[in-house]
Amino acid sequence: MVKLRLKRCGRKQRAIYRIVAIDVRSRREGRDLRKVGFYDPIKNQTYSNVPAILYFLEKGVQPTGTVYDILRKAEFFKEFRISFDKKRKEKQES
Repeated sequence: MVKLRLKRCGRKQRAIYRIVAIDVRSRREGRDLRKVGFYDPIKNQTYSNVPAILYFLEKGVQPTGTVYDILRKAEFFKEFRISFDKKRKEKQES
């Protein structure tokens, strides 16, 4: 199974995260299938490759909770009207 998740890079105390499509069984720094964006928590910047993310979401790839929140804050799901499983919706309503 493939997921969209964060991959840490950068130096000590100055982490930057790449948003990557990666096999679930791989380590955090393992080999990714494709880089689809990045997130800088210090500057609060996000870049996402929209066509690549849409491609993976159409194939059934699920984002992790953190990646989902990052994309939601960037209003990615409102713009493209994408919905996910009921478990995630139930957690948000609670």
